[in-house]
Amino acid sequence: MLKVLFMGTPDFARDSLKAIYEKGHEILSVITVPDRPKGRGMKLIYSEVKEYALENGLEIMQPDKLRENEEIIEKIKEMNPDVICVVAYGRILPKEILDIPKYGCINVHPSLLPKYRGSAPIQWAILNGDEKTGVTTMYLDEEMDSGDIILKEEVEIDKDETSGELWDRLSKIGADLLVQTLEQIENGTAPREKQGKEFTIAPMLEKSQAKIDWENKTAREIKNLVRGLNPIMGAYSELNGKKIKFWKVDTITTEEFIEKYQEFEGYEYRFSEIEPGTILYVDNKQGIYIMTKQGILLVLEMQGENAKRMTAPEFLRGNKIEVVDKFE
Repeated sequence: MLKVLFMGTPDFARDSLKAIYEKGHEILSVITVPDRPKGRGMKLIYSEVKEYALENGLEIMQPDKLRENEEIIEKIKEMNPDVICVVAYGRILPKEILDIPKYGCINVHPSLLPKYRGSAPIQWAILNGDEKTGVTTMYLDEEMDSGDIILKEEVEIDKDETSGELWDRLSKIGADLLVQTLEQIENGTAPREKQGKEFTIAPMLEKSQAKIDWENKTAREIKNLVRGLNPIMGAYSELNGKKIKFWKVDTITTEEFIEKYQEFEGYEYRFSEIEPGTILYVDNKQGIYIMTKQGILLVLEMQGENAKRMTAPEFLRGNKIEVVDKFE
């Protein structure tokens, strides 16, 4: 078994820490971010990794920074780890730390590198409508997600899967892949593949991306936006001056819509005249149908201002929405 220094922060990292701890590796210490105030009472909240470390009696360090932090660097040198495992830690390691462990610093990244280097690979895979993604383990270097690849595991993305659901799934896959990676490193059988110069970036998401662009986006693209921003912020639009978030939607073609609601038969030629964002039909049992640049969007779960998330039929019972109302 290896002597491991673990660095990580959210639940994605917790699953990896749990996997290697239960496998029997010696966890020398756990480095995670400082506690953060949250909520109205500004109560200090522990990271998911710290919670797990406390539950299992592991040593914890929470430095504000790593770069030029001589105290932390010296502590790590004294520990003399065989390997440092970094999973969703949120900070770039300086060269002084990268050079310490015998077998290097290992990272678990939720994409098929070199595609989607950066902080939001899971979200961008869904935003872009990808059908496949995966997890990569790699050796860290001084640049972002550019180190040599060790192992990869590819998975298919379900057409309705949200970024939150994919996050949870890849978290478990990443934990298993890290266990396999450490086993191969220990046995001296770990492969090492350079990434090459061709890569794509998955930058941090901005709040401005959450507003739905009815004029320029198809129903499929809007669905991908809703899936990709669920649950981190939610895609939104405005109706009659009020902000409404969309949490679950589906797409339907004009032909499918007319087949379902035959009273529209013979009027399909007029659908092209309807402005994107306009409510085409309100079904109190199904949801709200909205015209887009291409295709029709069916809203299934939504959230009004200062309200909780609910199904579209629940929303309709308490809110008056009419055909030809237009989302902006």
